[in-house]
Amino acid sequence: MRWGNFTKFLVIVLAIVGVFGYYISPLAGSIKQGLDLQGGTHIVLEAVDTPEAKVDEDAVQRVVKIIERRVNELGLTEPIIQRQGDRRIIVELPGVKDPEKAIEILGKTALLEFQDESGKTVMTGSDLKDARAQIDQGNRNLVSIEFSEEGAKKFADLTAKNIGKHIAILLDKQVLTAPVVEEAIPSGKAVITGNRTIEEAQRLAILLRSGSLPVKVDIMETRTVGPSLGQDSKQKSINAFAIGIGGIVLFMLLYYRLSGFVANISLLLYVLLLLTALKMLNATLTLPGIAGIILSMGMAVDANVLIFERFKEEFRSGKTLRAAMDSGFNRAFKTILDSNITTLIAAGVLFYLGTGPIKGFAITLGLGIIISMFTAITVTKWLLRTLMYAKAFKSGKLFGAQGGNL
Repeated sequence: MRWGNFTKFLVIVLAIVGVFGYYISPLAGSIKQGLDLQGGTHIVLEAVDTPEAKVDEDAVQRVVKIIERRVNELGLTEPIIQRQGDRRIIVELPGVKDPEKAIEILGKTALLEFQDESGKTVMTGSDLKDARAQIDQGNRNLVSIEFSEEGAKKFADLTAKNIGKHIAILLDKQVLTAPVVEEAIPSGKAVITGNRTIEEAQRLAILLRSGSLPVKVDIMETRTVGPSLGQDSKQKSINAFAIGIGGIVLFMLLYYRLSGFVANISLLLYVLLLLTALKMLNATLTLPGIAGIILSMGMAVDANVLIFERFKEEFRSGKTLRAAMDSGFNRAFKTILDSNITTLIAAGVLFYLGTGPIKGFAITLGLGIIISMFTAITVTKWLLRTLMYAKAFKSGKLFGAQGGNL
């Protein structure tokens, strides 16, 4: 029991507070934000009947899957793609400020066809294996396509029969290019030229890779969600967060004293670790995600309250501070574990069955619970034990408990 323990405790506390104060603002600002916080594009699509294809349940489901693939190819984070009614699909794209570019990719049927000079369609996009945008040695922007095994046989046969003739490559009935076949191409590879920019080539490659829509899709609504509305929501969330944290910190200090102070330090570390985990996972923060963080913080504090109440009971029964503290942690652990496991199960169900923001809520809640188990039990216990070994801290009153032995 030396003052060295207090020095160790003080160094750790100052390190946590210092790192928190230095990194919390840039760390929070570096996490990607969802549509409700940063703005973006909201699109409503509707599948419609045509003479060639009628809308049914299977067609709409395939449209949803293809649009999901196209959105994923765009590299966007936390998109929301969900059905509305029998035929409508809602797409929300955070950070996309130009709805026209989004519509160009999402709404196109993307029916690729290869036709001979007589206008007969010999091959379609279903024969494709891959499509990639690239720049050739002549600085031309093109799309390199590779056919499946069956498609390669068809393409070899098509080119062999049309040497010296044009083969037209069409996208949604519009001719992309119509090269003259100079020789048979048995390799199953070809290029599509005619793209003015590399961005156009990349968009075309995305469309071809994701596949063609089985039915026609009309754009029913497009709107851009401005960042000002999201900023207002974010500011209100920050204010609520600050008020809640301030109330928790004050309550823990007044009611549990040094134990409460240690719990508050662990809470700072918890917030820091949670934001770091979200950053490393490249997660996107939404309003429901913020709600998940706040809820998990409440559970972290609740765990400390359970531990400290057990500690006070053990101390009043006549145990020493250190024995009471160890016993309090051991007795409270099972209760904390049970409650956190049930909440983790609920978060898992929400993640599995939910979409978009609901999944964001489930992720932040689940991560928060796991991290809070570490900070509320391991970190708090280690800090309290170090503090209790210091000579100056032997009174139960200093730790929010009365009665018992030293």
